[in-house]
Amino acid sequence: MAASRYAADPPDAMRRVELEGLTLLYHRTSGLTHFLAPPAPEILDALAAGPASAAEVAASIGERFEIESEDPAAAIAARLAELEAAGLVWRT
Repeated sequence: MAASRYAADPPDAMRRVELEGLTLLYHRTSGLTHFLAPPAPEILDALAAGPASAAEVAASIGERFEIESEDPAAAIAARLAELEAAGLVWRT
């Protein structure tokens, strides 16, 4: 079975404000506002390039930030599941 791939709305569908280490994100599509902690904003940034698997997102983020996990793809998959539950990403 192939790994799930995730997608997100384009960056212009969201309004971001950085606030003391958190990201306040207004999601124009849903009309909801979310408070995001790292690595959620970085995941959305990675998905701005197009749909990707958890492993691909982990590799993209890992080029710029250290992911403190023995299994970075599993850690990112858990964050993707949270973002999916919030309606900010979906499986393609």
